[in-house]
Amino acid sequence: MPGFHGCQLRAQIEGVRVASSARGLKIGEKLVRQAIAISKGHGAALVQFTTDKTRPDAHRFYERLGFIASHEGMKMML
Repeated sequence: MPGFHGCQLRAQIEGVRVASSARGLKIGEKLVRQAIAISKGHGAALVQFTTDKTRPDAHRFYERLGFIASHEGMKMML
């Protein structure tokens, strides 16, 4: 998707879910790394996503992959 700052492309990752029985098998890591590679291939300047505040294990997972919690997300249900 186009970004507002400098018109750089950004990629949005949504809905990464791995069954609890399959966690620890690096499936999520492979999915996210592939999404990053595809994003780079399409010229994206950054990859972004939202994650639930109540999931500290997920936060550690993304931080281990190099993501930084840089913003506070907000939403409004319509």
